[in-house]
Amino acid sequence: MRAGLFMLCLAYVLSQFFRAFLAVLTSVLAQDIGAEPDDLATASGLWFLSFALMQLPVGWSLDRIGPRRTASILLLFGGSGGAALFALASSTFQIKLAMLLIGIGCSPVLMASYYIFAKMYPAAMFSTLAGAMIGFGSLGNLASSAPMAWAVDAIGWRETMVGLAVATLAVSAALWVFVKDPPKVVASGPRGSVLDILKIKALWLIFPMMFVNYVPAAGLRGLWVGPYGADVFGAETSVIGTMTLVMGLAMIAGNFAYGPLDRLLGTRKWVVFGGNALGAVGCFALYALPMDASIWTATALLAVVGFAGASFAVMIGHARPFFPEHLTGRGVTLMNLFGIGGVGVMQIVTGRMMTSWQGAGTDNDAYRQLFGFYGLLICCGLAIYAFSTDRTD
Repeated sequence: MRAGLFMLCLAYVLSQFFRAFLAVLTSVLAQDIGAEPDDLATASGLWFLSFALMQLPVGWSLDRIGPRRTASILLLFGGSGGAALFALASSTFQIKLAMLLIGIGCSPVLMASYYIFAKMYPAAMFSTLAGAMIGFGSLGNLASSAPMAWAVDAIGWRETMVGLAVATLAVSAALWVFVKDPPKVVASGPRGSVLDILKIKALWLIFPMMFVNYVPAAGLRGLWVGPYGADVFGAETSVIGTMTLVMGLAMIAGNFAYGPLDRLLGTRKWVVFGGNALGAVGCFALYALPMDASIWTATALLAVVGFAGASFAVMIGHARPFFPEHLTGRGVTLMNLFGIGGVGVMQIVTGRMMTSWQGAGTDNDAYRQLFGFYGLLICCGLAIYAFSTDRTD
């Protein structure tokens, strides 16, 4: 089981990489194939949306055929195949299609590990293990920042993507060999479905917060930090790589910080609430940032948003005790659908908004409105989440 979890962690490194690497390619894709920020926003949104929509079949597959085949097969065909298509892309349509395929390939990886945690480890350890998986997997977030920029400068973006396609192929083969499926639990009554999860009223006040909690951190780190650095501060690829590296490090620190807090403080709800309130403050601070502020002040505030936005694992931990045991797979993947789906929808929405805002004013004003929008989005989620039922193990 340890070898399998290690391989799932490597696969999740790739998943974190693929959701965030477009921010570094903003300039080179614009030069080589004429990709505009709105095109990349759509491509990024398609990754998240395909990832999210796959959570329903992935949840069924985890419960019925297990994590081994689910993760290895999808990563092989979607992840490796999509990366290969990206390397050969000559148009923005092919970039978008490649990102959609990669999203499908990455969709089962984290949930396969969460399924194993839920089935094989003490319930009280779930948030800590889940946060640690994201924390270690976030090395991919780091690799998609400055190291990705260095690789693109050294060998080119197409050659780098070929290497990633080969690496993804190797990891998918390792998943097939090393991942072991937990023993299956057969329900004494009807098998049930995701509709049974949706009938649990306690989850209705958790879903909206799940939908928005990751949106600012993922949106800024995965897409907007690159254009923001270039448009507002005139930053080059290497500086943008450093900005994304700092934000990525903050997100890793946030995952490890969030993980044990529910056991230390005896609450999951208020850990999530407090952390996301801090994230909203970070967004509003970026909105209020003076025009003569330095790029490193902005980077520090982006790091605050990244750190605070790492509540994903604790939110799933909050919802998990409400799931029937035989629907664990479908429960965690439904939560993931809301979390990743929210990012996908908002990537596309903010792409359209930014096009409108930049056409109506300066770049600085457009990004200020983006930060304010993110802050208000989190506040709306918190207003609903405040009435949710706390639950720990």
